[in-house]
Amino acid sequence: MYAKYFKTENQNGMIFVIEHVTLYKEGRKMLMAGRKSKYSSNENIVSKKIWSVALYIRLSQEDEDNGKDKQESNSVTSQKTLLNEFVDTHDDLIVYDTYIDDGFTGTDFNRPSFQKLLEDMQNGNINCVIVKDLSRLGRNYIEVGNYIEQVFPLFNIRFIAINDLVDSFKNPASTNTILVPFKNLINDEYCRDTSLKIRSSLNGKKKKGEFIGAFPAYGYLKDPKDKHKLIIDKSVVHIIRNIFDWNVNEGLGKIAICHKLNELGILNPTGHKRIELKQNYNNYGIQNNTFTWAPSTIRNILSNEVYIGNTVQGKRRTKSYKIHKVESVPKEEWIRVENTHEPIIDKEIFKKAQELAKRDVKISTKTKSLSVWAGFLKCADCKRAMNKKSSTNKSGNKYEYYICSTYRKKSNKLCTKHTIKVESLRQAVLQAINLHINLFMNIEEIVKQMSENTYQNEKNKNIKNMIVSKQNDISRILNYKRNLYEDWKNGDITKEEYLEYKQKYENDIEKFQINIDRLEKEKKNYEKQTTNSSEWIENLKRQRGITELSRDIMLELIDYIYVHENGNITIKFKFEDEFEKYLKYNANKSF
Repeated sequence: MYAKYFKTENQNGMIFVIEHVTLYKEGRKMLMAGRKSKYSSNENIVSKKIWSVALYIRLSQEDEDNGKDKQESNSVTSQKTLLNEFVDTHDDLIVYDTYIDDGFTGTDFNRPSFQKLLEDMQNGNINCVIVKDLSRLGRNYIEVGNYIEQVFPLFNIRFIAINDLVDSFKNPASTNTILVPFKNLINDEYCRDTSLKIRSSLNGKKKKGEFIGAFPAYGYLKDPKDKHKLIIDKSVVHIIRNIFDWNVNEGLGKIAICHKLNELGILNPTGHKRIELKQNYNNYGIQNNTFTWAPSTIRNILSNEVYIGNTVQGKRRTKSYKIHKVESVPKEEWIRVENTHEPIIDKEIFKKAQELAKRDVKISTKTKSLSVWAGFLKCADCKRAMNKKSSTNKSGNKYEYYICSTYRKKSNKLCTKHTIKVESLRQAVLQAINLHINLFMNIEEIVKQMSENTYQNEKNKNIKNMIVSKQNDISRILNYKRNLYEDWKNGDITKEEYLEYKQKYENDIEKFQINIDRLEKEKKNYEKQTTNSSEWIENLKRQRGITELSRDIMLELIDYIYVHENGNITIKFKFEDEFEKYLKYNANKSF
């Protein structure tokens, strides 16, 4: 009594087992008892096809959106149990490997374990793929259909989707029935619908100013009580303030700030999150875990509104739920909400940092300080920056002057010298600033004589009175509406009359509310205009009678200074546009 097993493979990699068996008496008893036996009563050679199986499991966040029961049924453990139980009941199936993609969407097939499955398929290691259902293979109906109808048949792969009763070997028609593409289409639509719901929900949170990112900006942490709210990270808040102070007040550029932080041995934001906060944060731009500062990091910090208490989100987005390529969003489409959390930086310092970012400023290698004029002077003709130089006159006195950078560095044929002495420049700018301020003060005095304040107060008062009037109208109609219900119940009016008057009152209330909203908006715009006007006016008044120039004054009042070839200058003041609007506004009031 014996049994011999011989194993062979054909050219397609199919595995066959040839059994030559003589049965034991115990085997005959098993057959008599009606139980399954893997032995054959025929002593002839029997050929049986054995399948080398790939069990494929996929789970993504989109599968967790249908309640607890659905989530549990789709879990990795549940899928693995179902697939193994299926294999155990079929003695022609031998598991080669289990491939698990946990946390990957079904809208594309760029998943690590699925790619490994394809590699093993091409190498002939597997000839059967089993999934729980069609949605586990994927939710892109075009791609899923391509694999079932083209790829798998090309490599002689048997495909089984247990819950959808699909088996390309035992029931070839099951893969060609209209139900398969229909189910794939439903899976695809489910994914699209889920994507839209998630995107809509996230946009709603963004518009409320709720933080929805995985990791807050350097200097902030998620509030343990509310993950959508930010709180200050006290361990590095001083570093953020130092960066702004070094840039705005000391004139250090991005590279100089990087050197300073690296010399102090301070970890960059990635190092702080990974080492000090123990967060699972990855930055693929960091090489060899050398957590040093880079100029781009400083630039991002100096331009990030999060440090003045604003939340700005929606800067990037994916193309669609199928195309996962990330694209930049135009700045005007960003979702920006002010005053959502405690600021680290004063708004005035932040504003100055943005002004400096627009200018080409360099610290003098000799004095180690930033010139008052750095970033402000431009050639009136070529519009390029002016370079600072020093020279000695015939009397032996040294003096500083500026010269066109195009003329000095490129060619005297491209532009002329446009030279101007620093002392002459200083006197001219001081005189121009005081002249403009005095001119404005005279105009403001005239405006006051035109009873500006009376006009403003009267207009504001009228808007408030109109709002109160509309609110009283709404209260009156609401009272009518309440009495209307009682009249109907008391039989004074019919149900039809009740519904007709009810609808009329609701329409009236809606109209009054629209009027109130419009008036409130007008009131806010008016108050904002008045506030903005008063801000630049007060800034201007503070500089009256100045005798010395500083970078703070320059940043406060001047955009650029253009130097002409004859030594004259043209100053572009920051308040020119506001000044013009101010004049037009008050001129219109006088009529």
